[in-house]
Formats: sequence, C-alpha cells, structure tokens
Amino acid sequence: MKRSRTLLASVRARRGGRGGFTLIELLLVLVILAALAALVVPKFTKRSQEAKVTAAATDISNIGVALSAFEIDCGRYPTGEEGLRALLEQPGNANSWKGPYIEKGMPTDPWGSPYFYRCPGQHRPSDYDLYSFGPDGEEGGGDDIVNWSQTQR
Repeated sequence: MKRSRTLLASVRARRGGRGGFTLIELLLVLVILAALAALVVPKFTKRSQEAKVTAAATDISNIGVALSAFEIDCGRYPTGEEGLRALLEQPGNANSWKGPYIEKGMPTDPWGSPYFYRCPGQHRPSDYDLYSFGPDGEEGGGDDIVNWSQTQR
C-alpha cells in the first residue's frame, strides 16, 4: 500500500502536483473514439435503410391484401382514377363495397411519400402495379420497391 502511494506521489510530482490528463492523452482518446465511430456508424445506417426497405415491401404486401379483398367484394380492382382511396371510401359505382379495407388511413412509405397505384398495371396488365420510389424518391434508379418483381428493388 505504501509503495502505491509513493508511485502516485511521484506521478503527481512529475505533473507539477496537478491531477488530470495531458493534451496528448485527450487527443489519443478522441482519435480512438473517432475510429470506433467510423467503423460502427455506417453499419447502423445501413441497417436502418434495410429496415425501411423491408417496411415498404411489407406495406405493399398488406395493401395488396386489401386490394384483393376489394376485388372479391366488388368483382374488380379500384380503377386508376379511384386509386387507393377506394380502400378507405366507397366509390360511387361499388355497390357491394364492404370497407374500409385499410384500418389506419392511407399509408405512406417509410420516406414519407405516397404509394403509387396503377390499374390496369403496366407491368401486371391483368391486375395492378403498386410501388414506392424508395429512398431516393424518384422513379427508377434500382431502389424502387414494387409488387411485380421479387428481384427489382
């Protein structure tokens, strides 16, 4: 115990009797923290983006289920003019409508944009196209989330 006190006293003596850290010690700690942040932050950012893409694909699937229920009840999908709003509010010419087919109002994609609906579909002419422009908010670019292809995102 006496030896550790002597060692502590000699360290204080070298520092001029003041406690604390030197500038070099502080800079070294900051460099280490910056290096760790440079490794960790991109991994969390990528996970966040992957989660948003998965959420958009899930939304598109859920909207697809609602569109199928509409089609079963009304014998057709909503027209392009009626759009997805027909899942919330009865269109004038849909007498057997049993909605609303979506509980929480019209969903938006994880980036705050509306989902796009086209009927008849350009990519699926027998029914509809349903898609989000994805993270960049623009059509194309390889990041769109769509209902007509499992490989295209």
